[in-house]
Amino acid sequence: MTKRRGLIGAGMALATLLGAMGAARAQGGEIRIAMAGPLTGDQATIGEQMRRGAEMAVADLNAAGGVLGRRIVLTMEDDACDPRQAVAVANRIVARNVAFVVGHYCSATSIAASDVYADAGIPQVSPGSTNPRYTERGLGNVFRVCGRDDQQAAVAAEYVARRFPGQAVGITNDLTSPGVTLGDVFQASLNRAGLREAMRAQITKGETDFNAVVTRLKSANVRVLYHAAYHREAALLLRQAKEQGLDLRLISNDDLNVRDFWNIVGDVGEGSLFTFEADPRRIPAGAEVAKRFEAAGYDPSGYTLYSYAAVQIFAQAAAAANAPQPGRILAAMKGREFATALGPIRFDAKGDREGAAYRVYAWRNGSHAEAE
Repeated sequence: MTKRRGLIGAGMALATLLGAMGAARAQGGEIRIAMAGPLTGDQATIGEQMRRGAEMAVADLNAAGGVLGRRIVLTMEDDACDPRQAVAVANRIVARNVAFVVGHYCSATSIAASDVYADAGIPQVSPGSTNPRYTERGLGNVFRVCGRDDQQAAVAAEYVARRFPGQAVGITNDLTSPGVTLGDVFQASLNRAGLREAMRAQITKGETDFNAVVTRLKSANVRVLYHAAYHREAALLLRQAKEQGLDLRLISNDDLNVRDFWNIVGDVGEGSLFTFEADPRRIPAGAEVAKRFEAAGYDPSGYTLYSYAAVQIFAQAAAAANAPQPGRILAAMKGREFATALGPIRFDAKGDREGAAYRVYAWRNGSHAEAE
């Protein structure tokens, strides 16, 4: 922790200087924005969603004349879902004199990078960082267009209590901050509904052998498992449970909304559940954008339209401010409603999206739809 804080601190003075230089240079010519996310590593599928969404949004803006009559230039950075790498990424982004950042995805990377962006006065809008701590630290530059873990875990617990009465419920979580938060909120919500968990176990992100956990699940006769972690570990745990003869219904968080989950788990994942917000492709604004992705041969699932919406927010805030400087854009984001592919978005004082509402989805035959 001390070394990470040192890395952040070392970049702050430089970030402040470069941010000021960028604002001064933004009087004419192109306007630069950045997208940062996991373009490589276990979360690369989501990084690809973010990239696609941001790229199309920028292309659409430029085709319509840009923002304030200026062309938008998008720069991409890969943080590989690694907080240390995210700090280096943030400093590179600030050095490029950007006016706005779309990113990051993993909550730990968004939190690590946000200090650098805050010091430079650059607005940061995350498409998918759900850890409450991201917006709970009093920074004025952080926003998210998604919901929060304390919201989605409560929805999952309510669903389990309603749909699986009398069945033994287990909880597994990784030791990341989001995993612990999701597990804690699910457990507390389940207990408030009058149910007690049969067991709870911790795993390590990147782990591949879950035989010991499966043994505990079998001993506790668990039939419903809430898994608060990433999709890769969820898929492997479920496969190993089925191989040991455990008939297990899995319910997890928003990270299961990727095709990679099904690619890993296969038919064993039939009926697996996860929480995510309402599908924006079902509203007119989202459907119109989604059709153009689909016409190009790309399925705009997951966080694709969330990144698209983040760029839309940048454009509308810059237009409202009548200026491309980060500070002016940031001021214009406060208290304003934005028209986006996700529907109308307004941020509260912390930077959280107002009115975010989670639903439960089920995997069936390699695709997913809202569960009953």
